[in-house]
Amino acid sequence: MERMKAAHFTVAADIEQSARWKQAAEVAGHLSIGTWLAEAADVHAQPRPRAAPAVPPSLVAPAPSPISLSWRRGGRFPVVMEDSEEVEREGIISPPFGIFRGNGGGGQVWEGSKAYSLVYIPERRILASFRFVGKARKLAAELAPTLLHGHPPPGPAEEGRR
Repeated sequence: MERMKAAHFTVAADIEQSARWKQAAEVAGHLSIGTWLAEAADVHAQPRPRAAPAVPPSLVAPAPSPISLSWRRGGRFPVVMEDSEEVEREGIISPPFGIFRGNGGGGQVWEGSKAYSLVYIPERRILASFRFVGKARKLAAELAPTLLHGHPPPGPAEEGRR
């Protein structure tokens, strides 16, 4: 059996690019930025039809499918509560998201159980609170592809529609 020959590349990035690439690689399920960059380069290098529209594919493509996120317990992350106080909470983390037990200091409280709040960690912002942790995880999985395309998570106006 013949050994596969490999080519190696070095890519320079500034701090902001590095952070975005690392986040995108984690959200896409890659263990390293290198494997994520290789996949991105392969996708970009695929032949395109000559009569392709000038509209970027991301504007005409169907909504991306949710991404399966890997959650770990015991993470600590900052959160800005509803009263604008910034605190640190412990919960589960799958960058760029965190989930903690509680509802952020207001809003809906379900009798007999505690709420679970989904936090967008880079902005320390609570995106939504749910009665069950599975619903918070599901929303994170639905938002992850949007973040990969460089769009911010929904703001307060969009959150109210959930």
